[in-house]
Amino acid sequence: MSETNKKQGFFSKLLTDNPVFGMYLGICSTLAISTSLNNAIGMGVSVIVVLVFSNILVSIVAKITPDDIHIPVYIVIIATLVTIVSMVMHAFAPSLYTSLGAFLDLIVVNCIILGRAEAYACKNNVADSAKDGLMMGLSYTLSLLAISLIRQILGTGILNFSNPFTNVEVFSVRLIPESFVIPLFSEQFGAFITFAILAAAITAYKQSLEKPAPKKAAKPAAKAESKGE
Repeated sequence: MSETNKKQGFFSKLLTDNPVFGMYLGICSTLAISTSLNNAIGMGVSVIVVLVFSNILVSIVAKITPDDIHIPVYIVIIATLVTIVSMVMHAFAPSLYTSLGAFLDLIVVNCIILGRAEAYACKNNVADSAKDGLMMGLSYTLSLLAISLIRQILGTGILNFSNPFTNVEVFSVRLIPESFVIPLFSEQFGAFITFAILAAAITAYKQSLEKPAPKKAAKPAAKAESKGE
């Protein structure tokens, strides 16, 4: 095990193995929907469900799938799961379904999901594949939450969350006076700025983990003995 891996705990791995800030995958949907806490949680949960179950199913069928059609098979599995999630959300959380819009259906072609199926799930057992899907899903959700919180607070000055099933507001707190908000962060440019700052911070953190530990200086020899001789 490398020194970097030894230093990493659960939360640290969510940062260093982050698909958005570490591998730069799924950036389009992340920047587009990260305007509110509701959107971030809704999309994050959807991606976690699809990632976990797609990894499980791909791990099961990988050994019986011919190499020349494995990508189409994986896409069919992912598309089926996305359709199920979309239908459930449409039935029980219509406001969230409308808010996410086309980006919910675009989970099918999300590089994170197909990438994990191709790079990990097809080569590992069901338990490890499910764990990998959960970790990647949580990392993606963490990225969405970080960007959404910054954009929502700086862009509107308000942090709020509504129940996606009833559309009833759970809490709403004004953190920045209205005259000090920066509407730019509610626009596309604000999404890119927020992403760039967070990506740079994650890169700096990863580099700090890779630095070797400083070596301890050797103790000087006793001067008393040398003088006596």
